[in-house]
Amino acid sequence: MNNQTKSSIQKTYVSILTGILLIGLASCRDNSTDTGSEEFEIRVESTQSHGKVLTDGDGMVLYFFAPDVNGESHCIGNCLANWPVLDAEQVKPQDGLEASDFSTIQRADGTVQTTYKGWPLYYFAGDQQPGEINGDGVNNAWYVASPEYAITIASGQLVGNDGKNYKSDYTEGEGTTTFFTDIEGRTLYTFKKDSANTNNYTNPDFSNNDAWPIFYTEIKNLPNGLNQQDFGEINVYGKKQLTYKGWPVYYFGNDTQRGDTKGVSVPSPGIWPIINSEISPAPK
Repeated sequence: MNNQTKSSIQKTYVSILTGILLIGLASCRDNSTDTGSEEFEIRVESTQSHGKVLTDGDGMVLYFFAPDVNGESHCIGNCLANWPVLDAEQVKPQDGLEASDFSTIQRADGTVQTTYKGWPLYYFAGDQQPGEINGDGVNNAWYVASPEYAITIASGQLVGNDGKNYKSDYTEGEGTTTFFTDIEGRTLYTFKKDSANTNNYTNPDFSNNDAWPIFYTEIKNLPNGLNQQDFGEINVYGKKQLTYKGWPVYYFGNDTQRGDTKGVSVPSPGIWPIINSEISPAPK
């Protein structure tokens, strides 16, 4: 075999190998999986102890964190060792859940976290098996996520409509206060001049309802520590209003963002208190 023939065979061999490699690379690209685009199942599990709760597709229970009421995650650093985040970019809701209730946020560390109705979702490291719910109520800040909640427990700094910070006793200052919100993170209030099961604020024509809208929701399930017997309802000029320990419940019209507590300073501090489980029953 002369040198010219050898050279021709070598060129042909190289061309064949190059073709095989290119085909292989193309095949790898076609079959590669973009993990960010995978659909992650979230389900609803019925439990005897906690009613209906959110789980992942393997049955591991998911949780809310009370300080996250503004929609941002406040679990950082060492906190994440006990409360790993759910980081699915695309959710495939099951069991009647609505896709529109799920979204994502970008955490301060640049990672993605899944949210449900604006609440960032977490696992609890102490849950070792599907269906375990060992994190509910931990530090009075962690609560199992439930699609049945109409009221949730939040915590944070009270900031009035005047821009000032307030403590739990409505004096100026720094401090964390626990308070109730609806499931969307909108703060709930009572009116100091109301009495037991009596709304003394709303006008018969609801002309002042925009300032302090009456609040009503059906109570199906409640976060840890809340008692369904403390909730009731009254009729206010033909409309239902929720009560808590006899206090009629309101929104504040100027609260426009999740976790806003502007109402605590209107018209002066303490006239429209936030609601939490420590509030005394309304006077008769």
